[in-house]
Amino acid sequence: MKTKIPDITGGKNIPIILLRLSVPIMFGFLFQTFYNIIDAFFLGKLGRAVFSAPTIAFNVIFVLIAFGIGFSTAGTTLIAQAKGMNNQEKVDFYLGQITVTIFILSIVISIIGVIFTNPILVLLKTPSDAFIYTSRYMKIIFAGIPFMFGMMLFQASLQGIGDTITPLWVQGIAVGLNVILDPLLIFGIGHFPKMGVSGAAIATVISRSIGSFIGIYILIRGKKDIKLRMKYLIPERKALKLIFDIGLPTSIGQSIAALGFTALQGIVNYFGSAVVAAFGIGNRIVSLFNMPAIGFSKGVTTMVGQNLGAGKTKRVWKSVKAGVIMIGIFLVVGMTLTFFYGNSFVHFFIPNDPVVTKWGVMLFKIISPSVVFFGILMVINGAFQGAGDTRPPMILNIVRLWAIRVPMAYLLAITFHFGPVGIWFSMFLSNIIVSIWGIFWFKKGNWRTKLSSDRI
Repeated sequence: MKTKIPDITGGKNIPIILLRLSVPIMFGFLFQTFYNIIDAFFLGKLGRAVFSAPTIAFNVIFVLIAFGIGFSTAGTTLIAQAKGMNNQEKVDFYLGQITVTIFILSIVISIIGVIFTNPILVLLKTPSDAFIYTSRYMKIIFAGIPFMFGMMLFQASLQGIGDTITPLWVQGIAVGLNVILDPLLIFGIGHFPKMGVSGAAIATVISRSIGSFIGIYILIRGKKDIKLRMKYLIPERKALKLIFDIGLPTSIGQSIAALGFTALQGIVNYFGSAVVAAFGIGNRIVSLFNMPAIGFSKGVTTMVGQNLGAGKTKRVWKSVKAGVIMIGIFLVVGMTLTFFYGNSFVHFFIPNDPVVTKWGVMLFKIISPSVVFFGILMVINGAFQGAGDTRPPMILNIVRLWAIRVPMAYLLAITFHFGPVGIWFSMFLSNIIVSIWGIFWFKKGNWRTKLSSDRI
């Protein structure tokens, strides 16, 4: 069945077009978040030390895969602007160039990750009771990255042409498979071996790899107004330079920010596995409620890219405004729930640990209001990316983590002995300060002239 692609550059009802683009992306990222939530749910039954493994591993893994995310975002930008110009050859050309770039990156990232897993965990002062579990989990995930990057490529490229439904179906298949495999491999149900945390990692690699193979197959067939062609898999210098100009700032910003999250994780680890577990629960729940912000951000990226490619700047402003209003409403509702019912969210994962509950509830009370501001910033960053102006998001990401959150967390939590509460307040303040700065930066409008049509 052929997916109906929204008329992004010509339809009159911009909020409806944005919703049609963003809602499938929301659910796609929701599915992606389920990988970690499902792992956490089942691993939580084995104790907080095992439960902590994916929490600690995630930030380290993200430091490296951020480069894949950054370059796939460049692909979305270039494909969207080529689509806005109504140039099908350019659409297919940039798909080929991004494919080669991401494939090479995935191999490099996999090798680095496997080799340096244990030294990184030592550097992070990973709690001794969680070290071996985290090491096993990370090494398996890193080894499987080349098989999983195809899904990232598939989602980014179809998002660029405005098809957000097809990636949702493929992601749904992968998540469904993960739900089935997780308990089988973690607990050893039936004829399956009992593998614990290793089983959770293997289930994730298998399910995401199958999603990648399906996505690549769809791109090769070329039935979705975009086709992976052999002739465009030969690297072209000018195209690669443009991809790096757009993708590298995003990659650096996300990678350095992820290093900031990793450093923050090291501070959290200092207070033991109960605080680690509370921090992990808080991150997962906030990430869950942030899925719409990610969806609107990606939807705005597509709308900005295609409309700039078509020379329709007024529609760009209207698209961003619609995204900001809608995500603001949603997050006010969601964060009200976490503020007042934080204990219920903690008990879902770890029901009988009062220490984890104490720190988890306190985390939700402190950071929930700031998440609304940060969700709005995510939409603004999506607009920057659609325009190909990826340096502002890079700077904002770095400042949020390294200039504000990490040093403040260390000072408040350790130097001034506020404990975990100091970490929670550093998260609150970094979100508020950087979000306000990002909004004013976008209003200056310099992003409008970042990419000219002759460069694409």
